[in-house]
Amino acid sequence: MANILSQRIEETLRPVIGTVLATVSVDVEAKRIGKTVETVERSDLRPIADNLVNALRLVVGQELAEAAAAKVRDLA
Repeated sequence: MANILSQRIEETLRPVIGTVLATVSVDVEAKRIGKTVETVERSDLRPIADNLVNALRLVVGQELAEAAAAKVRDLA
């Protein structure tokens, strides 16, 4: 089960990409930095957000991807 921070990242992404893709994105980005959704920490927000820009721009475009990543960074 995802920790509170992972859940907050997912909640931030839901309005932009939907529930399923938000859940998958948090899991994939956590793994990309060598973590799990259970072990994500505040110090991981910047690398996760940076990776999200690249992943999300294919789905929602550069502007929305950057806005979503900024919201993830602001969770710190």
